[in-house]
Amino acid sequence: MIGQKTIHSFFLPISKKRTSEKEHEDGVDAQEHVGQVKKLKRLSNETPALPSSVALSPEQLDQILKNKNAALLRLANKAPEGFGESWRKSLATEFGKPYFKNLMSFVDGERKQHTVYPPPEHVFTWTQMCEIQDVKVVVLGQDPYHGPNQAHGLCFSVQHPVPPPPSLVNMYKELASDIEGFMHPGHGDLTGWAKQGVLLLNAVLTVRAHQPNSHKDKGWETFTDAVVHWLSTNLEGLVFMLWGAYAQKKGAAIDRKRHHVLHTVHPSPLSAHRGYFGSKHFSKTNDILKTSGKEPIDWKAL
Repeated sequence: MIGQKTIHSFFLPISKKRTSEKEHEDGVDAQEHVGQVKKLKRLSNETPALPSSVALSPEQLDQILKNKNAALLRLANKAPEGFGESWRKSLATEFGKPYFKNLMSFVDGERKQHTVYPPPEHVFTWTQMCEIQDVKVVVLGQDPYHGPNQAHGLCFSVQHPVPPPPSLVNMYKELASDIEGFMHPGHGDLTGWAKQGVLLLNAVLTVRAHQPNSHKDKGWETFTDAVVHWLSTNLEGLVFMLWGAYAQKKGAAIDRKRHHVLHTVHPSPLSAHRGYFGSKHFSKTNDILKTSGKEPIDWKAL
């Protein structure tokens, strides 16, 4: 009928003008929203994050410290027999780790079935000679001597009255040419150096009798790496003597900006003539220590 609207007229499209106006408004709103988000992000980046402890009272902070120290003490009490006190506290976190527990179980099992060197009371001799913070020089060895009455917890060192092994004999030869007045002491016990702050540390600390490297890759390397890391991170101006490829690889992570590293071939008869003799590491070490304001090592005091 004339004047009546058809049903289609109720579904006619909105005018282009109204549509474009709406799109413009939506676009402006969207742009404003994006701008606000960017502004908030910028402000959040510019505003420094408050430390997590800002809401804690001094009493709460003190309690947290006490709890931490108590936890470290519990771990330190898990240290094996014979551990020096300062070393025990500094390395406490290692004793609770699974690898260390497995290592101790392995060594205990070995002692029940085989002869193992050194005896339990000498495995950690190197921690008994001086306080950990008093270490000045580090000599890295590899595996303990595997003969009777030799190994006693200091690398290259043997107990009285065992004759010095070949590598130690070559060390004495180098000392005689490097340090004025040094003479072969007639024994191989290097305790006199250790008490002055020379850490004589093997990478592996136990061995089955007459079977070199029998305790290799059982966990000792992880532990002694942790020792080297602690020294490198917490002390200043140490002198590391790295003799041979094995020691040099183990010392690769030493912080050269904080410490001094001397390296040459191993003093073994197989290699000493290829650079160990004439290296003058002992006098160089003392020169470095004196330059750092530290007391030099009396290499003759054995």
